[in-house]
Amino acid sequence: MFNVTVLRGKDIIKYFIGVLIFIVIIILISINLKKEKNNYNFITDIKNKISSTLDNNRMFCLKEIIPNIDDTENIKVDKTEKENIYEKILKEQISSIVEVEKEDNINDTEEKSKSSEEIIDDEKEDKNIEKASTNLDTRVITKNPISENVNRQYGDVKIKNQTSYELTDDVLNPNITIENKKIILFHTHSCESYMPTEKNDYEETGTFRTTDLNYSVVRVGTELENQLKEYNYNVIHNTSYHDYPSYNGSYSRSLATVEDILKENPSDIIIDIHRDAIGSRSDYAPTVKIGDDEAAQIMFVIGTNEGGLWHPNWNQNLKFAVKIQQKAEEIYPGLFKPIMLTKSRYNQHTGKYASIIEVGATGNTLGQCLNSMKYLAKVIDEVLK
Repeated sequence: MFNVTVLRGKDIIKYFIGVLIFIVIIILISINLKKEKNNYNFITDIKNKISSTLDNNRMFCLKEIIPNIDDTENIKVDKTEKENIYEKILKEQISSIVEVEKEDNINDTEEKSKSSEEIIDDEKEDKNIEKASTNLDTRVITKNPISENVNRQYGDVKIKNQTSYELTDDVLNPNITIENKKIILFHTHSCESYMPTEKNDYEETGTFRTTDLNYSVVRVGTELENQLKEYNYNVIHNTSYHDYPSYNGSYSRSLATVEDILKENPSDIIIDIHRDAIGSRSDYAPTVKIGDDEAAQIMFVIGTNEGGLWHPNWNQNLKFAVKIQQKAEEIYPGLFKPIMLTKSRYNQHTGKYASIIEVGATGNTLGQCLNSMKYLAKVIDEVLK
């Protein structure tokens, strides 16, 4: 027997629609898969382009900083290793930059801490030191002078004695023989300065005070040092601050400095160079004209043991001052003001011929004080030679 399947029209239409839907679905899936693939490739391309651009920019920056970076491009490495190389190079370059900056800072610090002695020595190479001449007309031209209050005179040397000691001729007679001619110069009050001028202007760090050693009394000491060396004397000039940042304790600090110098350099002539601080009067400028030069007057301040401090050689110090001033009155009369003899010691127990010399006052200019050192050096040479 045969089985016969009878297909009706409705069933045929139903099957046809089902097949059509299936085909459409297949087509849509294929299209979507193709789109996904294209999107993936598109995204990958964008990522590659971004990576390439970043690499190129990074290489550009590295080339700008490190010209020889091209050499690294010839090294065949994978992406991770290449990034490590870039990172390493950058770290090394940054490290180098930091080291250079540190070195620059050190150099700047060393330059700033350069003493005035070194700075003036640099200038000295281009400038000859002019020695003082003698037989020049000399006269005091001080305006608004202050009373000298002299109460003792030995020959042409005037003395203002502020002690109770009787200054007999024997006490004042400069019958000394100076054998050790090494000279120590220093400054208990290193920041003392003078009347600013257009040529020698400076930044004040107090009333007639500056920490700039090119414009303070230290510069005056450097001039004396250079002048004395022209006469072939062995001179040690200490330019340390003793009154900065604290003024109190200046003499204690300068004493330690002198004692340290003497350990290596035994000396008899020890001079503490100051500027007269008499009331910080801006109109007081003790001045003498020597030839065509205006020079600030100088004053010896000699201490004693009357203040109670041990000072067995004060009389030797005084004799040295008298001896120097006698010669000054002979060749440059008026260069010195009267010697001041005081009760205080002023660290002058450290040498047989120790003293303070005050060069000019607040009204004097630095130029006038530098001129004074030329003539003082000549006087000292006349005494020591």
